Amino acid sequence: MNSETRNCQNCKKDFTIEPEDFSFYEKIKTPPPTFCWFCRAQRRMSWRNESSLFKRKSDFSGKEIFSAFSPLSPVKVYEKDVWLSDQWDAMDYGKDYVFSKTFLEQFRDLLYIVPLKNLNMVNAVNSDYSNNMTDPRNCYLCFNGKGAEDCMYSNGLSFLKDCIDTSNCGKSERCYESFWLTSCSNTIFSTQCENSFNLSFCRDCAGCHDCFGCVGLRKQEFQIFNTKYSKEEYQEKIKEFNVSSYKDLQELIKGTREFWKSFPRKYIEGNQNTNVSGNYISHSKNVSHSFLIREGENLKYCQYMQELPSSKDSYDYTAWGDSVSLAYECVSCGIGVNNIKFCSYVQENVHDIEYSYMCSGSSYLFGCVGLKKKQYCIFNKQYTKEEYEILVEKIKKHMDDMPYINNIGIIYKYGEFFPNEFSPFAYNETMAQEYFPLTKDEAERDSFIWRDIGEKNYISTIKAQDLPDHIKDVADSITSEIIECLHNGNCNDQCTNAFRIIPDELQFYRKMNLPLPRLCPKCRTAERLEQRTCLDVVERRCECGGVESVNGSHKNVSVHSHGDNPCGEKFLTSYTDKSDLLYCEKCYQQEVC
Repeated sequence: MNSETRNCQNCKKDFTIEPEDFSFYEKIKTPPPTFCWFCRAQRRMSWRNESSLFKRKSDFSGKEIFSAFSPLSPVKVYEKDVWLSDQWDAMDYGKDYVFSKTFLEQFRDLLYIVPLKNLNMVNAVNSDYSNNMTDPRNCYLCFNGKGAEDCMYSNGLSFLKDCIDTSNCGKSERCYESFWLTSCSNTIFSTQCENSFNLSFCRDCAGCHDCFGCVGLRKQEFQIFNTKYSKEEYQEKIKEFNVSSYKDLQELIKGTREFWKSFPRKYIEGNQNTNVSGNYISHSKNVSHSFLIREGENLKYCQYMQELPSSKDSYDYTAWGDSVSLAYECVSCGIGVNNIKFCSYVQENVHDIEYSYMCSGSSYLFGCVGLKKKQYCIFNKQYTKEEYEILVEKIKKHMDDMPYINNIGIIYKYGEFFPNEFSPFAYNETMAQEYFPLTKDEAERDSFIWRDIGEKNYISTIKAQDLPDHIKDVADSITSEIIECLHNGNCNDQCTNAFRIIPDELQFYRKMNLPLPRLCPKCRTAERLEQRTCLDVVERRCECGGVESVNGSHKNVSVHSHGDNPCGEKFLTSYTDKSDLLYCEKCYQQEVC
């Protein structure tokens, strides 16, 4: 079978379907997509609220609860404990399939009447203000993770302990303001480091300890800006960097990142991979055009799959992981999942499910919402195995014969994920806004829902700029203050305008000798994630020019196999900004020390 070029019915750009893609679609018995992979990812992400929490009333008890669903969302919401109990039954909402109406419109009607759980938390302990977490303990405002303990203001956590303001880190402890760390401890303001401890302001260091402002080191110790010191010299020199002062800290962040720029980057961030493309991929094999993947195998067009055990044999799958195989066009699904298609929040030992939402422990479902431990159901109505199989085939044919067509002319036949406009979340409440930022007009033009952020009624008691510069000057009474965020809403980061310092957080800053933050958690997360590349993958060439980089900014530390001649090897990379100095794998490995 040959590759085919098709035109995306959403963005109108051409995209290619490769022979291995056709083989996958044939294996899972699904037609090829009509959206390009970029538009498919955006559509899925608009169905995932990553970190926005709202106060709303429970539709069961009337109590005020925290929920991932805005009070303006058209769905019904129960508190999680009630939703998981036998106090109600989602089968009571079962409906017959009607062939005079499109499948997706009937599914939307079911989605809006079956109660949903307010938060997606599994085995949570003392973590009421977090969401999309498995086995969290004592976590506060943490989102998307597994096995985190005593953590705050973080996202993409995988077996972390005692960490604050981290993103996409795994198997680490006592880390702060860092991104994409694996097996690190006592690490601050660092990115893409592994198997290291006592790092400050470091990038891409592995097997290192006691390093400050370093780049591209391997199995090194007592280095400052890539210069070696004795242990005694290092300990004395490090005192000159006053990280406990907010003013001095800002200068350090600026200075160390300028220093980083003079070193080449590897074209992809990741370690111990075989045949991968995309970015932030580690310990993986045969992973293509994917992003933020740990220990994955045979994946394509996937994002944010960090929870272990690993995921495999899936396409177009966003967020979660934990023993997943044969998932296609799914979002927020995980924990023992096999052979599911076009699903959202389907989880915990499920298989053979299509077009369903927030179902668990079930199999052989089509178009269901909120079911637990059920089989052979369509629109929450029970069928025999034989009845189910016959009706499902009729529905698929009906979806092709009578597709849903939205107001901008997008045609949804069998094989497409849920339409943008049916999402229970507004576009600006979801992770889609992080990766594919739109204005309100742009979002509504593309049939996404948009909800203006309501006025914040916080009355601050102190401005961020009036906080003590040094942590030693911070009194215990700071935990009673409402601090006005330095942005004060004048940004596009869903700023909360004000924030608090809680007692455990203050203790962490004192223990780590760090100043108080000046931004609210939302703005801090957005600022940290500016380090992240986009999802796009482009072809570039290695910029090693022989004895130095092509632009002359970096002098090579070793003789490369291509000698004094430019390397020029081609590769796929997510570093689309031409200001990033990129080396291929071989050249880069010859430059790390």
